[in-house]
Amino acid sequence: MGVRKDLKAARKRSDLAGRAPVDVRTDDGVVRQATVPRLAAPAPESGSAVAGIPYTNAAEDPGAVVIRRKTGGRWVPVTARAFADEVTAVAKGLVAAGLEPGGRVAIMSRTRYEWCVLDFAVWAAGGQSVPVYATSSADQVAWILHDSGTRFVVAETAANEQTARTAASDAHVWQLDDGCLDELKALGRDVSDDEIAKRRAALTPDTIATLCYTSGTTGRPKGCVLTHGNLHAEAANSVELLHPIFKEVTGQTASTLLFLPLAHIFGRAIQIACLSARIEIGHWPSIKPDELQPEFKVFRPTFLVGVPYLFEKIHHTGREMAEKLGRGSSFDRADRIAVRFGEAHLNRFLGTGKGPGPGLSLAWGLYDLLVYRRIRKELGGRLHYAISGASPLDRNLNLFFYAAGIVIYEGYGLTETTAAATITPPLRPRPGTVGRPLPGTAVRIADDGEVLIKGGIVFGGYWRNPEATAEVLPDDWFATGDLGALDEEGYLTITGRKKDLLITTGGKNVSPAVLEDRLRSRPPVGQVLVVGDKRSYVAALVTLEQEALGHWLAVRKRPRDTPLAELRDDPELRAEVQRAVDYANEAVSRAESIRRFVIVAGEFTEENGMLTPSMKVKRHAVEAAYEREIEGLYEG
Repeated sequence: MGVRKDLKAARKRSDLAGRAPVDVRTDDGVVRQATVPRLAAPAPESGSAVAGIPYTNAAEDPGAVVIRRKTGGRWVPVTARAFADEVTAVAKGLVAAGLEPGGRVAIMSRTRYEWCVLDFAVWAAGGQSVPVYATSSADQVAWILHDSGTRFVVAETAANEQTARTAASDAHVWQLDDGCLDELKALGRDVSDDEIAKRRAALTPDTIATLCYTSGTTGRPKGCVLTHGNLHAEAANSVELLHPIFKEVTGQTASTLLFLPLAHIFGRAIQIACLSARIEIGHWPSIKPDELQPEFKVFRPTFLVGVPYLFEKIHHTGREMAEKLGRGSSFDRADRIAVRFGEAHLNRFLGTGKGPGPGLSLAWGLYDLLVYRRIRKELGGRLHYAISGASPLDRNLNLFFYAAGIVIYEGYGLTETTAAATITPPLRPRPGTVGRPLPGTAVRIADDGEVLIKGGIVFGGYWRNPEATAEVLPDDWFATGDLGALDEEGYLTITGRKKDLLITTGGKNVSPAVLEDRLRSRPPVGQVLVVGDKRSYVAALVTLEQEALGHWLAVRKRPRDTPLAELRDDPELRAEVQRAVDYANEAVSRAESIRRFVIVAGEFTEENGMLTPSMKVKRHAVEAAYEREIEGLYEG
């Protein structure tokens, strides 16, 4: 329990524990607003603090290792000076290629070192970056390039390059795998350092830094206009809130392996924050746990930033390993002990309970030797913290990792809020919530339960779309479209999406997100869609996660290639899924609970148009594809 002992010791320091006081306002006894004052100084009026990060680092500590780059199978250190020099050289190439101040460069690539260089190089040249998911179709790329007016594209692979050329025949396209950074460096040899310095100096907090296109769960993606001031407010306040405490608690040089897609603002905001704090980062192109875990053991990060899917898979993998050794029931006991112990220990830490008793502590000690330390080892052995975002993390899963020695902090935000608008205060964890407002941010709950946000992180509007902007920014508050509640200490809980709300024929309002998130956290369940709008009860479409299903079959000595048609009505498999449904139903009232479910063929994927690149279900697409199965849930 070393990390929690360190947390307790650090909490005694008032300068750490009281860094982000919250002001809570109530209306008729209901908390309506929470505000946290900013910790970081505002962005300077001239020159971009964000675009200047590489140069500030190089001037203040040129030999500091800011990035470790995977080269030839090894993680090679990149110093602050080397990174700044490469950013400048690539920026010169972009200028030589014809990039004007305010011009746009699309980056279509998975997460890798070159993405980071290009982002800062575009800013150093006075331009605006337009991230594009590497999995995007030609039609999607065409829309983004046309809507944004982007003339330059950097694509990762030959296939990405072909997609970009198909999407916009008049665009100038380079390819990363073909050595385009070296090409740009050579092209810009005659451009002076003064030209780059002049362009950076011309940037202001109101200068557009990037156009980030939404995932597009409904309709065409919209371009979110994010300024250098938005990026600074997000990164600087995150660093001021978190980094001093993490350094004090661990005494380690902080490092993280960044694997979230940089086409998503969450990953980029973390990257900017880490570079500004000189936290060592490495880049990895895949979010698949089986490809990530070997790198965790080599890179050995001190903290991770991920999405609930990652933590669910780590937990599932631990159970699968135990089952292969014939110890599945032992893992299940370890899971239950972890939740009970984590709850009790956290209550004592927060001053709301006595803590675990002797018996529970002994049981924790046993399973720490048998299970929890293996989890830590699989994650590199140095991991103390993780940050989870994009969707709610199951509370029991959070407590499991807490008992295993890894504190997971949840956050909440959108592209329109430059990533995190709320985050769990470092010394006040509250599993089941998404934390308090980021310093410099206010959160308000509207009369209908919608979450409203205000602060320097909020975007100025959608690119060339005043109608859509007016819908979400009718005044100074950004209307998120999410439903939530604030408690008396300013912690926010997200309960669902306003547009996804189901209303049964009995008049019951049901938020499907709570049920879907809990159901999805239990293997072998894959993706889930809860239905019931204008129906007499709530039901669910359930897909099976293929790896988990294969493991389930193998443990039972059944052929891994057993057709789904033979399994959908298999009593043992349905009982397994029913246990997951029962777990989901524990979070809601009987009127909101899932009464029936059907296991459907196939999966919800980005490739078949049922998932966005950020793993959000496209509800209308799924409902159309499985219309017959949905109708079957209400027959008989």
